[in-house]
Formats: sequence, structure tokens, C-alpha cells
Amino acid sequence: MKKIGFLAVVFVFCISIPVTSVFGNEVESIYIINGKQTEIPPDFTSQDDLKVIKPVSALYNQYIDYPCGYAINYPNHMRVDVTLSLVRTVIADKDTQIEIYYDNFEGTVHSAESYINYSNRFKYNKEHTIEKDEFIYVNGLRAHLLKWRRNKCANIEVDKNYYVNVKIVKNRNEVYTIFIKSAEPVQDYMTILSSFKLVDKKGVSKVYARYKTTLKNLNEETNNFLKEYFLESSSLKWGIFEWSTINNFDFLKSLEERLDYTFEFIVRYQSFDSSFPETEIINAYNNNKYVELTLQTEHLFRSDDDSIAIYDILNGKYDAFLNQYAAAIKEFGHPVLFRLNNEMNGDWCSYSGYYTSNDTELFKAAWRYIYNLFQKNGVDNVLWVWNPHDISFPGFKWNHYLTYYPGDKYVDIIGLTGYNTGTYFKGEVWRSFAEIYSGLYQEYISIFQQPFMITEFGSSSIGGDKIAWLKDMFAGIGQFDNIKVAIWWNGIDYDQEGNPGRIYRLDETDGMIEVFKNGLKYWKAEPAVLGD
Repeated sequence: MKKIGFLAVVFVFCISIPVTSVFGNEVESIYIINGKQTEIPPDFTSQDDLKVIKPVSALYNQYIDYPCGYAINYPNHMRVDVTLSLVRTVIADKDTQIEIYYDNFEGTVHSAESYINYSNRFKYNKEHTIEKDEFIYVNGLRAHLLKWRRNKCANIEVDKNYYVNVKIVKNRNEVYTIFIKSAEPVQDYMTILSSFKLVDKKGVSKVYARYKTTLKNLNEETNNFLKEYFLESSSLKWGIFEWSTINNFDFLKSLEERLDYTFEFIVRYQSFDSSFPETEIINAYNNNKYVELTLQTEHLFRSDDDSIAIYDILNGKYDAFLNQYAAAIKEFGHPVLFRLNNEMNGDWCSYSGYYTSNDTELFKAAWRYIYNLFQKNGVDNVLWVWNPHDISFPGFKWNHYLTYYPGDKYVDIIGLTGYNTGTYFKGEVWRSFAEIYSGLYQEYISIFQQPFMITEFGSSSIGGDKIAWLKDMFAGIGQFDNIKVAIWWNGIDYDQEGNPGRIYRLDETDGMIEVFKNGLKYWKAEPAVLGD
């Protein structure tokens, strides 16, 4: 990494602020309290989020994070970003990025040791060349050092494909991660690591990022659709995933008759194993359905030894597929909710950072690359739906859902997904609708200004009273004003022996049908009646 200049630059809320070093004639330190910078030492309470940056030499600044309880030196030409203070601190220049995470696994299924082992499983994939894999000590603390590289991705302007990741264990539950990514081999990382030390913890880390959509060049029908269903809608609209619609709408129509409700949205999933489902999309439109088109950039039949599609996308290997896909959507011309790589913060998805060096920047790069290909093809009838899972798994800070957000330009709608999975599978628990969505909604509404939709959800029948769950769901969902569409996932998850493990179907019993019929009846009312 470069060591240049006497000028340090602090990056907070995307604003670069110069800080004079100890060798100048002005201040020696800068304070960042609750996301705002000041040169005056602030009054500091246990509810505040305080960071301190102070020059320690001609080449290095010290960064002190009090809520996380550590201090570390870094080259003073680099920028510091604390907008996601609750998740991580990022220190970066054009060629190198240092990410610092603090995890406390107390009360969870994880531990410091399992974190080290589970996070590093990507190293067994052939895409990664391991250079060092060993335990070391950092200022008396046991740590694991992993150093590796991968081939550069042709379509990332400055690809940081050289990595050093050090996990410093404080105790069984607490661990610090220093993650260095660079466009060139990382040579002097021990200088940074050896400066790491613990400080007394005080305060609370927070999130200061606020995200919103930007204006898009949409065709008239799609622009009107966005306004009617998301920007100006005062009534929740409902959709359904029903697998039989792949072939025809006969069963769905019979279900709608039983429910006395017409769903306006359906879901279509696909991977790289099939091309744009033109016939099905047109058939849906002719049946007055809008499609949440979910493209998962993976192959259905893959193993951990297969090449990783994210790398292949960023090397242009899927350009023909994606260009044809974009052209087909453009030719269709009508509104499409395009949900790309949903649940990316779950290790069941091969596009998760779990498979790509724990580097969530690659997910974002691939998202932007696909977005730009759509733009080049003149696609003006797509609304981009960004959709994490409500629970990140693994539950590590580097896998936090906010580390996957690709940027305001690239996201139109925020998707929420949380299931009551029931209790069939080990480790899963029965969760009420409120337990899943109340906290999630409040967190999202404090960060995102885009309209929301529940892209898929459901309750299993195993482990609790599904009828009561459904009644509570219908009684509570109306309080979430920014959720404009909710889509029920009408299917079954099976175990490895083919037995039903999670039964999400709403037509499992006549009683469930009746609850849904009564609940949906409320949403058929005119907006003026809904407040009565």
C-alpha cells in the first residue's frame, strides 16, 4: 500500500474532509460523533457513537472506534467511511480497501472459532489461490491469518483481487476482522496489524446511511405502473407464487374463485439454465398479472467446485445470455419487477459473499454490470427490486445485508422476505408475523426511502397454529404503510427424503382458505373505506 503525504482525509457521509497532521499548525485530532465530524472534543455519553482520528506520524493516522473497542493505524492518505458504523468501518483509496468488523456472538449459534472456520470455507474453491493460512499473534491476541488471490475480473475497473484477512480473537464470543483488499499484492500488512490494540468500549454503533431511488427513464406504461402501485398507492396489493402458473392459469383461477380475490402479481424464478421466459411472461400479462421476475445468477445443478457465476459475469462470460435477456425484456415492453439475486445474504445462494472471498463488493459489481447491460439495451420497462433475507446467514458482520446494497442508482424497490419456517428442521423456531416484520420494517424505514414490497413470505403448518398466525398477519400487515405489495409463497419445502418440511400452502385446509378470503376482502375495499 502507498504511503504518501502528510494530509489525512476523512470520509464521512460521502464528504471528504482534510485533517491537519501533528506536523501542521492546526488541530491534532478530529472527532466523529454520531456520524458528524468536529474538531472539538465532544460530550460523550454511553448512547453516542464516537470515533477519533489522530495523526501519529508523517505517514500514519490512528483510528479509534470506542463502541467497538479498538484502535488501529492506517496510511494517512486514505479515506475513512463510517456511514455503516454498526456494521463496519471502511478505510480506502483507489487501489486498496481496509474493512474492519467487530462481531460479538454471545447468545448466538456462532463463536469466534466457528466464525474463523466457516468464513474461510471459500478457500477450497479452485478460483482462489491460498498463499498463507496460519495462526499468529497480534499484540498478544490469537489471530488467524489468511492471504490469497484470485484472477482479476476483466469488467471491474480497479479489481481488488489480492486479499489479506486477519481475525483477531478477544475471547470465545468476540472477534475483530481486518480485511484488506488491493489491486496489487499486499506487502506491508503487518505494519497495520501490529498497530491494532484494544481500548475500553463505550458507546453504541449506528447506521448513518440513507438510501433513495433516482429518477429513471421509464416508458410511459412502466412509469404509470410505478406511480399507481408503489408511489401513490394507498391500498396494499397482493400477489402469489403458485408453481402451476408456469404451464397455465387454470389452477390459480380456481383458487382465486375460492378466495373471491384476483391476485395482481405472480412470481417466476429462473437461473442461467433457461432463457427469458417470454411465453410465460406474455401469458401472465394477458391474464392481467404483473410478474416479479427473479433471476438467480447460478446454475441449478452446481457444486462448490464449480466456477462461480459472479466471477464469470464480471469476466463477460454471460454477456450473450444477459444481452439476449435484456433485449427480450425490452421487446416485451410492459412493466416487469426484476428481482436480481434475492436473499444474497444467505449461504444457500452461490452469489453470496460466502462463496466469493467474503467480498460482498463483488456482488455489487455484478449487479451494476448487469444493470448497465440492460441500460445499453435500452430497457425502460424494468423496476429493480433489491431483496435481502430478513436473517443473514451466516450471521457475521461481513455478511450483513447492507454490505450488499449496490447504490441508489441501481435500486427502485426494496424487497422484504421473512418466513415463519416452523419447527420441522433443526434450529428453526416458530415466529409470528409481528416477530418477523415489525422490527425489520422499522429498521428498513429508517434507512431506505424507496417503496417496499414483501417479495415472498409464508407460514409453515408445522410447529404452531397456522390459522391464528394468518389472522394475526392480516390484522397487522396494514400498519406498514410503505409496504405496497405482498406476495404469498404458495408452496412446500421438502427434506432430503422428500417429506414436507415447511408447508406454506394457503389452500391446505378449508379453514385457511376462509381466513385468507376474509383477510383479502378487506383489501378489496375502496381506499376511503380502509380507514373506517
